[in-house]
Amino acid sequence: MTNIQKALELINTFATGDTEKAASLLAEGYIQHNLAYGTGRDAFVGSVAYLASAPVKTMVENIRAYEDGDKVFLQTVYNFAGAGEQVAFDIFRFDEDGKIAEHWDNLAAKAAPNPSGRTQIDNLAEVKDLDKTEENREIVKNFLHDVMMGKAPEKTPDYFDNGKYLQHNTGIADGLDGLGAALAALAEAGIQMIYNEVHQVLAQGDMVLAVSEGTFGGAPTSYYDLWRVENGKIAEHWDVMETIAAEETWQNQNGKF
Repeated sequence: MTNIQKALELINTFATGDTEKAASLLAEGYIQHNLAYGTGRDAFVGSVAYLASAPVKTMVENIRAYEDGDKVFLQTVYNFAGAGEQVAFDIFRFDEDGKIAEHWDNLAAKAAPNPSGRTQIDNLAEVKDLDKTEENREIVKNFLHDVMMGKAPEKTPDYFDNGKYLQHNTGIADGLDGLGAALAALAEAGIQMIYNEVHQVLAQGDMVLAVSEGTFGGAPTSYYDLWRVENGKIAEHWDVMETIAAEETWQNQNGKF
C-alpha cells in the first residue's frame, strides 16, 4: 500500500468509524498539530470512535492527493457529524516503518463560488511535470519571499504569464487584476494580510503546497496555499486560511506548525 493510499484510508475512518484500521495506520507517538485535538494515537482513535457514535454520519470526500518524500498532502471536503462542509488541506508525515507519525492541517467552511465562478476545489487534473518538481518548488519559494512576504513586490508580474492565472480563493477574481482589486479593498477596510514565515513547501510535479504563518486583520493566521506551476509561471491557486486559536484553548502543545 502506498503512503497516499494509507493517508486516504486514515481520513476515511472518520466516515467508517473503523478504530482498528485507524490504530493500525498510526505510529504510537503520533504528533497532532490540529490544536482542537489531543496528540497521540489513542487520541486520534478516540476521535474516530466519537464520530462513529454521533447521530449524523461524517462525510469524507478527497479531492486531491500528492506525495513529497515522507509526506503526503491532501485536499479534502469534510462534514464532521453534520456540522457543515469544510475544505481542508492535510499533511501527513510517515516514519521509517511506514506508519503515520505526524499531522498538520488547515480547514475553512465551504463557500459559494468566487467572483470568477470558481470554487475552492474545482478544476481537478492529473499531476504533470514530475521532472520539474524541484524547479517548481523553487519558483514558489521565491514567490513567497518576493511577493507574499513583500521583500521584492516589484517582481510580482514576473511570476505570471501576462498577469493571467486561475484563482480559487473565495473572495478574489482571476488574474493579477483580481488580486489587486481584492488587496485594494482590504486596504480600504484597514485589513492587512501579512506573511511572516514559511514553514513547509511541498511539491509533486506542477503542484506545490506552501504552509505559512502570519496575520490577517491582526489575527494570528495559518496560510495553506496550493499553486499549479506551468512553464515556469504560476498558473492557478487554491488556498485555505485559518485563524490560529488562542493558546489557552489548545488541546495539545505541539503548536500549529
